[in-house]
Amino acid sequence: MKKLFILLVEDNEADIYLTTEAFQLAEVDTNLAVVKNGKAAIDFVFKQGLFKDAKTPDLIFLDVNLPKANGHEVLKLLKQDEVLRKIPVIMLTTSSSENDIQQSYHNYVNCYITKPFEADAFIKMIDQLMKFWADIVTLPITKS
Repeated sequence: MKKLFILLVEDNEADIYLTTEAFQLAEVDTNLAVVKNGKAAIDFVFKQGLFKDAKTPDLIFLDVNLPKANGHEVLKLLKQDEVLRKIPVIMLTTSSSENDIQQSYHNYVNCYITKPFEADAFIKMIDQLMKFWADIVTLPITKS
């Protein structure tokens, strides 16, 4: 299995730290890039501005509540693009709002996960997710 390149779109520093730690503890070989707002996520995946040389991610972990463009706006743009729509997007958020869930699936999110509040449960969930996406799923080939 190749090393997975993951884009984490998260604005909360504590969540970034915990998620980074969880990826390091997972038994899956990953590279992780982090952007902290929706505009940066859009620039990253569309290779604009500071991110013109960015590698195309294999997976995107996207929060709903982001500054500059929320997760729904980012997701909608991604899924409208012929190439980028193939990248699996995992909505990873504290929101359990029925509206957020419905809107995410309406915009073709691959899965919606409400973050567990306990650190151990969060780390276990990331480990399970990574094993699923790395060992079970066959991901599309993305152009860098």
